[in-house]
Amino acid sequence: MKDSYLTIACPSSEILFKEKNSKFFGYAFPVTSEEDVKNCLDDLKKEHNSARHFCYAYQIGTEEKQYRVNDDGEPNNSAGMPIYGQIQSFDVTNILIVIIRYFGGTKLGVGGLISAYKTSAQMTLETAEIIKKTIDIEYKISFDYKNINKVMRVIKEKNLDIVSQTMNESCEITISTRKKNAEMIFDIFNNLFEIEVTQL
Repeated sequence: MKDSYLTIACPSSEILFKEKNSKFFGYAFPVTSEEDVKNCLDDLKKEHNSARHFCYAYQIGTEEKQYRVNDDGEPNNSAGMPIYGQIQSFDVTNILIVIIRYFGGTKLGVGGLISAYKTSAQMTLETAEIIKKTIDIEYKISFDYKNINKVMRVIKEKNLDIVSQTMNESCEITISTRKKNAEMIFDIFNNLFEIEVTQL
């Protein structure tokens, strides 16, 4: 079972690729929603207010992935798809890559554009810090305070991450575990007397 994925740790540093006087500036951002994508694009449009083309591709999701490409005025499939091809090639998700083009006066043709956008996206990903993250499942454990030792022993033994906890007479702890261990962890808590476990 695949329970990890690759993404980038933080926004990449800007790269510049030049082709026949056209300049291509490349950026990569970690994103988890379309709202994130919109905010990144808005910021870049303020920064590069005289650029004509803001071409991009993004992919969001770990198990169910969704993606979108945008040629932003360039010929069909000459910008967004070559950028997305690099996202696939590097096998990363939760990422937005934007390539901003300043036209240099010489037309590159569709083949030239595809090559330039692909190279710019590749250079952008090569400068980004790619990290591996696990796909985690969260469970809420509910119990009376008298059973706290039973619960804490499992958390310690299985090295589980505590996301949040409320300790009163009745207690609630939210724990996180890697997807591949989730079923086993659920069964352990489910078999404990007077302990209730629910997946979040």
